[in-house]
This record gives sequence, C-alpha cells and structure tokens, in this order.
Amino acid sequence: MKIAIIVRKETMMRCTGGGCMNAFFERKDSFARYANREDVELVGFTHNGGDIEKKITTLQKKGVEVVHLSSCIRRKDENYEPLAKRLSEHFAVVGYTHGDEFGNIGQAIILAKGAASCQ
Repeated sequence: MKIAIIVRKETMMRCTGGGCMNAFFERKDSFARYANREDVELVGFTHNGGDIEKKITTLQKKGVEVVHLSSCIRRKDENYEPLAKRLSEHFAVVGYTHGDEFGNIGQAIILAKGAASCQ
C-alpha cells in the first residue's frame, strides 16, 4: 500500500517533519492502522502549498492509495476539511499524522476514497 503525507506549508518553514515521520516509522498514532502490514510504503511527503492539482496527479501516478494530512494542517489550516474532501475524490484520507485522533479540537477527518462527507 502506497501512502503520502501532506503537511502545512507555513509549518514546514520551521518544522523538520519529525513528528510525522516518527509516527510513520514507528507505526503509531494515525499509522497504527498499518501495524500488521509489511506492504506499506511512503512514496510522497509534500506541503499543501503550490499547485495541489498537479500534486494530486503526481500522487496518482505514484499509485498512492491513502493520503495522511499532517496534524498541523488539522490544527491550524482553515482549509482542512475542503482539502480532505478534494483529496478523497482520488484517495482515502486520514486527517492527522501524530497525536490523538480525538483531540481537544475534535475528531480527525477520516474519509474513504470517493466519500462525500466526513466521518
């Protein structure tokens, strides 16, 4: 299974992506769902700035099945839900990377590919 992580552009100006990457490699937090799978491959790590349509096309060409939106997008980006819905037209979407799925800001968005609404 091929996955990608999209982080918040403004946060990347000062963040190394360590929280997201640590959660991925340790299969914890949002990546715990892959704990018993050996076929999980991270094939994309990008930010939400720039041409998102081009990024969607590139991720499709790479065979991405699931996109994880970083926890910083969840906490700080007003376009969190619209971005998740747009991405879900092509991929399953998990709306956080590290931390709790049910945080003090509410439940993270989790959408199946082609989903019309948030769970």
